[in-house]
Amino acid sequence: MVSIINPEIIGPEVYKFLSVIGISTLQTYVMVLFSTIFSMIIGIPLGIILFTRNPSSGLKPNTLIYQSLSVIINILRAIPFVILVILLLPFTRALVHTAIGTKASIVPLTIAAAPFVARVIESSLKEVDPGVIQAGRSMGSTNNQIIFKILIPEALPSIVNGITLTIINLIGYSAMAGTVGGGGLGDVAIRYGYQRYRVGYMIGSVVIILLLVEIIQLIGTHISNRMQAKR
Repeated sequence: MVSIINPEIIGPEVYKFLSVIGISTLQTYVMVLFSTIFSMIIGIPLGIILFTRNPSSGLKPNTLIYQSLSVIINILRAIPFVILVILLLPFTRALVHTAIGTKASIVPLTIAAAPFVARVIESSLKEVDPGVIQAGRSMGSTNNQIIFKILIPEALPSIVNGITLTIINLIGYSAMAGTVGGGGLGDVAIRYGYQRYRVGYMIGSVVIILLLVEIIQLIGTHISNRMQAKR
C-alpha cells in the first residue's frame, strides 16, 4: 500500500510540513498529558490539605499549615512561566538529566500547573453545601469519609471544569516552552514560522493549538454536564 504522505505523491514541501507539524503535535500531546497527570498527583492532595486546614471552615483547622502552604502556592502561581522554566533549569537537569526537549518541559509544566490544580480542588470543595458535611457528621462519618465519599463526589462537576481549564492553560504553557527549547508546536512556530519566515508553519501551529483547546473544552464541558445531570 502506498503511504498517503509519500513525498512522491504530495510533494516534498507538503511532506516536510506534515511531518514537522505531526511530530510537534505529538510532542505537545505528550507534554500536556504527562504534566496534567503529574500536576494532579501533586495538586489534588495539596488542595485537600488547603481545604481541611482552612482556619475558618476546615475540617481540621490549622492556621500555620494553611498560611504557609497558601503562600508557597501563591508565589508559584505568580511567577511567569518562561521565568519559571529558567529558574527550574538546574532542578530539571538533575531530575531528567537534560534541560531541553519534551521530557524536560514536563517538569516546569507540572510545577506551574500543580498550584493551579490545588486551588481548583480547594475552591470546588468550598462550593459544596456545608449542610452535606453536617449530615455526614450526624451519621458518624470520619473526616476522610466526609472528604472522599461526600465532598469530592459532590464537587466532581466543578473539579472537572477546573481540570479542563488547567489542561487548556497547559496547552498554552507548552507553546511557551517551545520558545526555550521545549519542542512541540510552540517550537515550530518560533523556528519555522518566525525565524525562517515560513508563515504556513506559524498558521498551522496556531490552528492546531486552537483545535486542541476547543476539543478539550468540549469534552470537559460534556463530562461536567453529564455529572451534573446525574446528581
